[in-house]
Amino acid sequence: MISPRGRLDSFLAKTLNIPKKAVRELLKAERVTVDGKVALEMALQIGPFSQIYLGDTALRADTPRYLMLNKPVGVVSATKDKEHKTVLDLIPEALRAGLHIVGRLDLNTSGLVLLSNDSRWSESMMQPGAHVPKEYWVTLEHPLTEDYIAAFERGFYFETEGITTLPARLAILGEREARVELCEGKYHQIKRMFGRFQNPVVALHRHRIGALMLDPGLAPGQWRPLTDDEKLACLKGAKPPNDFRPIAENP
Repeated sequence: MISPRGRLDSFLAKTLNIPKKAVRELLKAERVTVDGKVALEMALQIGPFSQIYLGDTALRADTPRYLMLNKPVGVVSATKDKEHKTVLDLIPEALRAGLHIVGRLDLNTSGLVLLSNDSRWSESMMQPGAHVPKEYWVTLEHPLTEDYIAAFERGFYFETEGITTLPARLAILGEREARVELCEGKYHQIKRMFGRFQNPVVALHRHRIGALMLDPGLAPGQWRPLTDDEKLACLKGAKPPNDFRPIAENP
């Protein structure tokens, strides 16, 4: 497997299946360009989106892609699945290569999913300690009470993982409707938190990641590219988990 990052000479040797001596001759003959400039240095550092050409032949010409998708219920957050349609199945085949999912949702959860082929961008949101907030709209089987708010702020101990969840914000929007903001994503976390009150989640929808909200113009199953501002918005709003500024009462 060819590494997406590293030295130009190693990339050329592996891609063209030639010895380093032959690579040196190609560079000396000024036949290789990187990002539109003639490459002369064997040790030139390249990245996954470096535009590398040998003459008129593209050896690497991928470009970063950042997509927003409104995931429907019943679609699995995976690149392939034998039983269910996947989020990648909703993306045109020409754009799928190299895409990975940034923040998965359960099969029966709908809403904002991000996809990209830029691992550094996605890792900046998903790495431990990033604390990028994610907002969910929740519909429950039974009525809510004010007790939920303090309990979510305190966190819940999950015996299976041996951890206590980070503080979460809960706003009661209706008798059986709430908005929850988390800065982590444990397995079935929201359903398990409401489960402590014996209150099953009927519907769960992710509305926001960081400062990026799901485009209301996207119907379930639709997608669009992110703008440059939206790519940055995903990373905004990260804060210490004990910062309890109130969240608005209305979506």
